[in-house]
Amino acid sequence: MELGNIIAWNLKKLRQERNLTQGQLAKAAGVSKAMVSEIEKGGSNPTINTLWKLAKGLNVPYTQLMAEIDADTTIIRKEDAPMLDGEQGHYRIYSYFKNTPTRNFELFYCELDGNSSNESIGHLDTSQEYVYVIDGELELQAGEQTYSIQAGDAILFDPSVRHTYANRQQTLLRFLVVNYYPGR
Repeated sequence: MELGNIIAWNLKKLRQERNLTQGQLAKAAGVSKAMVSEIEKGGSNPTINTLWKLAKGLNVPYTQLMAEIDADTTIIRKEDAPMLDGEQGHYRIYSYFKNTPTRNFELFYCELDGNSSNESIGHLDTSQEYVYVIDGELELQAGEQTYSIQAGDAILFDPSVRHTYANRQQTLLRFLVVNYYPGR
């Protein structure tokens, strides 16, 4: 099934499970009612931040909007991993493993072009974010703190605050992100 249709089906299902109207969800998520409607129809390709806003409004992990049932053994090739890009197109995130009723984490492979950045509005209050840098140097601003993470290094931080991934180098930055949802 195509990603837009998966998101449409999951968004409508999650919204209806919570007995929310499209307008109520739009208000909770800080997006327009028209956007919620268009996404539920499968007529929109939402950005990463729009999906984060909707997930936060529904109080679910981001990838629950893209969830499909996985088999016991799953191999995901990069070309098959759903890819979303940031507002400016300089940030690409590939979703390898989504949060499901039997999995309380998400695994992403991320690419950030040189001399660019991407801001995240923040995730669920109970979540934890683990980042491992493969190539390049990541400048992470989380709340008031700024961290420099080199290739081969990792960081754990509270992602419920607004945070920004920045690449101050000219080369491509590649990193992995695991969002963990304790108690889910």
